[in-house]
Order: sequence, then structure tokens, then C-alpha cells
Amino acid sequence: MSIVTVQLGQCGNQVGQELFEVISNDADATQRNVYSNYSLEQFFNENANGDRVARAVLIDMEPKVISQSVAKAAKSGKWRYGEHSHFCQKQGSGNNWANGYCVHGPRHEELVVDLVRKEVERCDRLTGIMAMMSVAGGTGSGVGTYITQCLRDAYPNSFILNHLTWPYGTGEVIVQNYNSVLTLSHLYQLSDAILVHENDTVHKICARLMNIKNISFGDINKVIAHQLGSVLQPALTGDSQGVYNKNPIGELMSGLVCHPEYKLLSVCNIPQVSSSSLVYSVFTWPGLLKHLRQMLIANAKMEEGIDWQVQAPCLKPRLVEKAKSHRGKGYNTSLANLLILRGKDVFSAETGGFQDPSLYSHWLSADEAFSLWKTPVSFNKYEKSATLVSNSQALLQPLDYMVGKAWNMFASRAYIHQYTKYGISEEDFLDSFTSLEQVISSYSQL
Repeated sequence: MSIVTVQLGQCGNQVGQELFEVISNDADATQRNVYSNYSLEQFFNENANGDRVARAVLIDMEPKVISQSVAKAAKSGKWRYGEHSHFCQKQGSGNNWANGYCVHGPRHEELVVDLVRKEVERCDRLTGIMAMMSVAGGTGSGVGTYITQCLRDAYPNSFILNHLTWPYGTGEVIVQNYNSVLTLSHLYQLSDAILVHENDTVHKICARLMNIKNISFGDINKVIAHQLGSVLQPALTGDSQGVYNKNPIGELMSGLVCHPEYKLLSVCNIPQVSSSSLVYSVFTWPGLLKHLRQMLIANAKMEEGIDWQVQAPCLKPRLVEKAKSHRGKGYNTSLANLLILRGKDVFSAETGGFQDPSLYSHWLSADEAFSLWKTPVSFNKYEKSATLVSNSQALLQPLDYMVGKAWNMFASRAYIHQYTKYGISEEDFLDSFTSLEQVISSYSQL
């Protein structure tokens, strides 16, 4: 059971390279056993020389980042990318979604889809495709959306998970909100689930928890890769103590995405501390789970600065009216949650707090809305770690903010000509706004 990763644009390729590094190191840190075998089988294949080769296709319209990713992988001495598993050109998409989607995507569709097909054929059994990209730029968002559309047509019965990196709210690209609106509205029709990491949130983790002074995109990518690895590495499902999950993407989808109107997933992972602090830190399951539960309720993205006053409605009814009258305020309502525990004494961890019906929408019972994976194998040097993948209102506020900013620009027709000259009409923008307003409305009513 294998996952093929498609790395798109600068961000997708850099995060993807870090993810494979984390997975390779984590598998090597354990004894050669069922856990490590499943881990390596999911993400790597071995060639005739016994080399560990990532099940990945690298795509960018400029060669620099792909060359760097390929070189860093080879330098590790533990794994590498396939010799013919990447595609690049000499000219980028100019941070323009329309240029990527309408020009570069169709122009190179046949070559890119053929690269993915060859990678899929190397799998004994494909569990799903994970496309990794940014929503702010041109190649990652525009070409990424077009290629996702092609993959949906080519593999209609396979799971497609899109991992998106959300731009800084202060702005990386002047038209990033346009690119984000167009990307999300299209992917919502194509993808089975959309897993989001926000740059602002990860930046705070680097600064406040990792104690990094001069934060680079490399630091941010390492944190994202750590959190993704904590989700995708093998685990025992439910109360099982011997059968590892062979289909992580499939089980993640079935547990979290029960309705096509609700596809946005967020990730919280604790603990995350600097390597110098880790050796002096002691963590307990009651402490970790208490903090993680409150992070869910209060929609806190890290364990520092949690608002402990926010409680689920059955515990503090006054917050119900507050949440109704101020969208994005008050407590965070979930549609479904997946809790993943890794490390020492994991089977003694008490997880009943996450089955509290007050955490969830009334549509599903808590037993149906909550999933649990465990493994006694520690992850990435942490003796104990807990990860929560949530389909909840956690992304409602940044989505609403982004759509509002894009609409304000659109209302004044700012930069629209840069998109219409490549074939994206004003009606296409309006359709995208309508689609995302429906998503916002649906999550608001949870």
C-alpha cells in the first residue's frame, strides 16, 4: 500500500523534500520491524541496486528548487529522488494562477501525467495521491490545480489529498488572495480532502516553541514536515494492538470527511520544542491530552498561550450565544477528529475527553465523529507525542478573511486584467467567490 506524492512549485517541492527526510530518518530510528517496513513501503521503493527512492514526482516551471531538492536528497545518503521523476521549465508562472492553470498546465499536461503514471505503476497497490503546493503563487497553485484536475480524471477511484500551505496574512504576493480563492474553489470540487498549514501559525511555533531567532522558510518547512509525518507514519487503528494501518489516507478520509461540503482539515501536534530543550523535558499523557483538547476547543494552534476560559457549550453555556453572534469567536465546533498517539506507554493514555459530544456537531454521534490511532513507537525523537487532525471550524476565520480581502480587490477591479489576458473571466471569479461563500456558510453552521 503506497502513496505517490506530487510536489508542485517552490513550496511543494521544499516541504516534500523535508517530509521524505523526516520519514526516512524516523524509519531508520526504529529497529527493522513491521512499523519501519510499512513506513518505507508507503513512501519509498527500492531499485535494483537497493537504493531507497522516493515515490514522488517533482514539478516546477523553474529548475532551481527542483535541483536543490534532488541534491539535498542525494546528499543525505539514505534516500534519493528518481532520476527521471521530475519536470521543470525555464520560465515560471509569475505568481499568476491563470498563467499556471491556463497556459503551463495544459501545455505540459501529457508529460506530467505520464511521470505520475510511471510512479503509480511502481506501486504494488496505490492507496492515494498527495499533491503538495502553496495557494499563493502561480505554479504551485495554478499548475497544481490543473494537474489535480488531470489526476482526478486519470484516477477517478483513488483518494486525492491536497496539502496546501497558506500564505502569511500580511502578504507575500500582492495577488495572493486571488490565487488562493481560485485554488481553493477548484480543489474543493476535485480533491477528497484539503489539509492546510498556515505560515503565520508555523512561524509562531518556530519563534515561541522552537526558540529560533532568524526564522527561514527552511525552518517553517521542517515544522510542517514534522506534523505531516506524525499523521502519515504507520499506526494501530482503534483499540488494536497488533494490526498497523496499511491505508492511512483512506482511513483518514473515511474518518474525517463524511460530507462533500466539509473537506478542510487542520493539524495540531504537541509537544514541539527545540532539540536543546527536549533532553530536559518530561511529558505525560494526561498533560499532553489535556493541552491538546483545550487547543481544539479554543482553536489555539499551539500549546503556548491557550485560552483556558473557553469551554464547550455544555460546560459554559454563555459562550453559545457569543459563538452564534460572532463567527470565528468562542469555542471551536468539530465535525470529526482523528487523534494519533505515538510513544511510550501509549496504551495507558485516557482519550475519553475527545469523545465528549459537546465538541461535535449534532449530525454525528461522538463515537462516529472520533477516531483514534496509536503506536508504542516514538516519533522523530519525541518519547511521547500527540497529533490531532481536525475537520472543524479551525480554518473558518482565515478563509473568511482571505475571501473578504480578495473580494475587496475584485470590487475595485484591481489586477483583474492580469488574469483575463490568460483566459480567466470575471464570471470565473464570481463562481469561485460563490463556491467559497457556501463553504464558509456551511462551516459557520456547525
